[in-house]
Amino acid sequence: MSENYVALLGTKGGPAIRPGSSMPTSNLFVMNGTKIVVDCGLGVTKGLVDQGMQLKDISLIFITHLHSDHFLELGPLLHTSWTAGLKTPVDVYGPRGLADYWSGFLLSMKADIDLRMEDEGRPNLSDLVTFHEIDAGTVMERDGLVVSAIRTEHPPLVDCFALSFKTADTHVVFSGDTAPLDALHDFAKGADLLVHEAMLESALPALMARIGNGSDKLMAHWLRSHTFAHDAAKTATHASVKRLALSHLIPSDDPNYGDADWQNAVAGYWHGELVIGRDGLKIPL
Repeated sequence: MSENYVALLGTKGGPAIRPGSSMPTSNLFVMNGTKIVVDCGLGVTKGLVDQGMQLKDISLIFITHLHSDHFLELGPLLHTSWTAGLKTPVDVYGPRGLADYWSGFLLSMKADIDLRMEDEGRPNLSDLVTFHEIDAGTVMERDGLVVSAIRTEHPPLVDCFALSFKTADTHVVFSGDTAPLDALHDFAKGADLLVHEAMLESALPALMARIGNGSDKLMAHWLRSHTFAHDAAKTATHASVKRLALSHLIPSDDPNYGDADWQNAVAGYWHGELVIGRDGLKIPL
């Protein structure tokens, strides 16, 4: 029987990277031999290789929303997989507008792609990739796996989704980016694993100072569009999930804050198994 797991490839909230920081959001979900990439922030390609995945075997990708820390490396991942021997179809599921990004990427790399097709005999990359626009409801059903979505609260974006991956035996939910969302209580009900974004409230002022080129608008965005760790813990409790993994951490790279701070933030709100995300962490299912 195949090993089932979620690998948190990139666990940083936001697109910036700094010396010593983790990488933006990406995940690998393996279920009954099917390898599914969930979000493609910067670093996803290396993260997949570090998990032992052959890039030529990539076949299924989901993107939760169009913030750069969730899809910036989608094009480079597909192109690199192609140079690594990809010759089979890839299905990409994501919000409206994602196919436009892909068209722009192909145009930007046209000279290289055309050259490799002619000089190296590779198949046409654009013919291998099919985009599927998602909406709330059932997104995909395949080989006993049902993928469904609900819209999250992540203004100003509207097409931002939480994703549920469910088989007869296993249920995994990714919150996507969201403010506290009551709809997740039913959506994630009884899940084996809820991967939920999280902010550490006490660390936000220091993060603002380190970013340096934002304004009060950035803080306002965090407060209206993301979830504090204690609120993620409340969601996990209401949903009666078996395990809670905190990821898309804000901040993830401040040496003044560590695991104990995240544990303290959820204490009293969540009493189940807690996983504090770090890049490359593999969570068996």
